[in-house]
Amino acid sequence: MQKMKAIVCTKYGPPEVLQIKEIEKPAPKDNEVLIKVIATTVHIGDTKIRRLEPGLGPVKDFFFKPVMRFMLGFKGPRNKILGMELAGDVETVGSDVTLFKPGDPVFASTEFRMGAYVEYCCIPENGILAIKPTNMTYEEAAPVSNGGLTALISLRKANIQHGQKVLIYGASGSVGTYAVQIARHFGAEVTGVCSTTNLEMVKSLGADKLIDYTQEDFTQSSETYDVIFDAVAKIASSKRKKSLKKSGIYLSAHDLSGNIKLKVKDLIYLKELCEAGKLKSVIDKRYSIEQIAEAHRYVDKGHKKGNVVITVK
Repeated sequence: MQKMKAIVCTKYGPPEVLQIKEIEKPAPKDNEVLIKVIATTVHIGDTKIRRLEPGLGPVKDFFFKPVMRFMLGFKGPRNKILGMELAGDVETVGSDVTLFKPGDPVFASTEFRMGAYVEYCCIPENGILAIKPTNMTYEEAAPVSNGGLTALISLRKANIQHGQKVLIYGASGSVGTYAVQIARHFGAEVTGVCSTTNLEMVKSLGADKLIDYTQEDFTQSSETYDVIFDAVAKIASSKRKKSLKKSGIYLSAHDLSGNIKLKVKDLIYLKELCEAGKLKSVIDKRYSIEQIAEAHRYVDKGHKKGNVVITVK
């Protein structure tokens, strides 16, 4: 029986609860493909599950933690292998699979089934799975499958029109960096809100205007926007409508996260944007799979730029 390496979350807690273990290598079902994982990521969702911290603020977290335990597992996550985003090569396919073949380079989201912190992962052929963008490395492609999709589906809810003013709060994070580029693609005038050190990076992604939140509170300005997208769910509820036009729309990545249904056609749409040079991934740091605890510790600090990637070898 073949074995593989996997990162197992033994219980809720600090990064050290993540342990490398040998587990059985999976075999694909008739409708599945077996992917040799080359890259995955440390998504903020991974760290929230590991810590059992919703990130809604002290009061809301206190009340929501029991709900999380009920949903995810009481003493530790039921799905003990975290990871939502991956890219790799198809190794084998099930007998009913027609869309993929061994050797295909792919990228995929496992969504809240998790399970990407492994050397090999099975995903249904009709899952959130597509051929990797030809002009991207595996490390660059992996985060598009979840962070990019979240940004796309969120912004589509606003039905952005050419020339509208869109503010992206948290423009330097994973979802935020994709949101800036996608909003620009939709024809918006984009204002990116981030910290001082990230201003130039966000500008390079196409933001028309920049606000340094360490120096300025955008809600105190007279400027108003057609869409405000809070990519990090940190705008106080009392301030959410202050800078919106009368017909403006406020979107929060957190409010939408549990209600977003990912679709493979949207992943293919993003693939085409990437190949057209209109969407790129920002990678802050790269770690090996053996450095998973260090990677989680870095993301826990809350200051990552774009994405933190794990290379699986």
